[in-house]
Amino acid sequence: MFDFQKLDVYQKSKNFCKEIYSILDEKNFDRVTNDQLRRASFSIILNIAEGTSRFSNKDRKNFFVISRGSAFECVSILEYLHETIEITQQVFLESEQRLE
Repeated sequence: MFDFQKLDVYQKSKNFCKEIYSILDEKNFDRVTNDQLRRASFSIILNIAEGTSRFSNKDRKNFFVISRGSAFECVSILEYLHETIEITQQVFLESEQRLE
């Protein structure tokens, strides 16, 4: 098992990504929104994993900052989908809560 796989934040982010993929598979969002949300949610876990592989704190921090930015991007997309009535308030709030 790799170090990143032991991290709680990695496991929670991976579960979030799976849930997003499940939502996207159920809904018919436009292609651009679908693709952007998939990539942003996947980017969270990939950057956590890559960050843990870095030896310097500066490099590691950079990947964690990028991962955090991807989480914010997901919230922004989900908020837009909620406001345009493409997802329910419950889906939005649960997803947002998982990223806090």
